[in-house]
Amino acid sequence: MIRLASSSSTRAKLLNETGIKFVQESIEFDEENIKASNPKNFVYLATMGKYEANFKHFGIDDYPLLVADTVVTSNGKILRKAKTKEEAEDILLTQSGSKTSIITCMIFHSKTKKIIDISSTVYFFDNFDKEDLKNYLDSGEWRGKAGACMVEGFCKRYIKNVKGFESTAMGLNTNILKAFL
Repeated sequence: MIRLASSSSTRAKLLNETGIKFVQESIEFDEENIKASNPKNFVYLATMGKYEANFKHFGIDDYPLLVADTVVTSNGKILRKAKTKEEAEDILLTQSGSKTSIITCMIFHSKTKKIIDISSTVYFFDNFDKEDLKNYLDSGEWRGKAGACMVEGFCKRYIKNVKGFESTAMGLNTNILKAFL
């Protein structure tokens, strides 16, 4: 049994699908003040901030701790979680017809091991259909999503090619986690 220190329903789903038993509870960490121009540095700093906050609160005496963060990058831009529909549209248009990298950092810490992993999955997207994009934006499903998109949702039909694991793009490299558990 591990502690998933994340409120992400997608990460919980990934652990369930992988057969990893967990409890889900976390202390929030505000990543808005992180200053990093490099996506890998950003995701590392965000994950480390979450790890430190959750380790301080929960420790690892009862359950090993698992924290993660994901960042999306395309055309040289870090694409964060959109705050408005207009921002979501700009973020999605940046990815339309482009190469998009989804980078996930995870930290697993038990009494016997500590693992820090940064993995990325690269997607090559077709151009997004304008009407489809409008409907997606109107749905509000982009809220709370890094890059305003879910590769298992709206973006799935536009994937031309992929390099890497889908679980990494969904927020947790379960292939590496399983190998260490």
